[in-house]
Amino acid sequence: MHGARRTDEASHRLSAFRLEVKLRYMEIWDDYVAAVSVGLLNLAITDKAGTTLAPAFGFRRWIELTRNVHAGGHHVFLIGNGASAGIASHIAADACKNGGLRARAFNDSALLTATANDLSFDQVFALPLSRFGGAGDMLISISSSGRSPNIVRALECARALGLWIVTLSGMDADNPSRSFGDLNLYVSSGRYGWIECAHQVVLHYWLDQYSAAAHEENAL
Repeated sequence: MHGARRTDEASHRLSAFRLEVKLRYMEIWDDYVAAVSVGLLNLAITDKAGTTLAPAFGFRRWIELTRNVHAGGHHVFLIGNGASAGIASHIAADACKNGGLRARAFNDSALLTATANDLSFDQVFALPLSRFGGAGDMLISISSSGRSPNIVRALECARALGLWIVTLSGMDADNPSRSFGDLNLYVSSGRYGWIECAHQVVLHYWLDQYSAAAHEENAL
């Protein structure tokens, strides 16, 4: 009898604990979503001259550039490290499959490791870009810090070759990536995960809007 009572009490305490944890994490989840959303709501877009653009105008300009790149038979290249490399591959695949773009990410493991080993890691994107890229192509760099040496090196290469440049960055507002782009999209956050989430949303929005516009144009 006493054993059954103790079991019931333990079960009650466990249920109460689970309810408390559930309510607490629901509240934390709401706060987390709100914090991530702030980065998107405060997205800063600047042009080559450093002029701040309204989001609607900035995205429209990006879509127009993409249309011109595609119409001219040019390519869209995406680069990033770590999680941003995964995002680059994901968006390149979607851009090719859904957007009809000539898109690719420089994430081949053999080429990356050979370049890093034989030359230097800061050339892992600049080298293939110098081989495949040319004037009229577009480079999209994805970097949470905007400071990765291999990203900056690729941006320098893209500028020298005459590519259109779009940068996605975060962390410090004065990160070097923001000085390279024809369009620069900056997420004001100090947390890598939040910046990465925001970058993925930004890229999906760009591609969705471009794909919709291209579909409407082709239907005419």
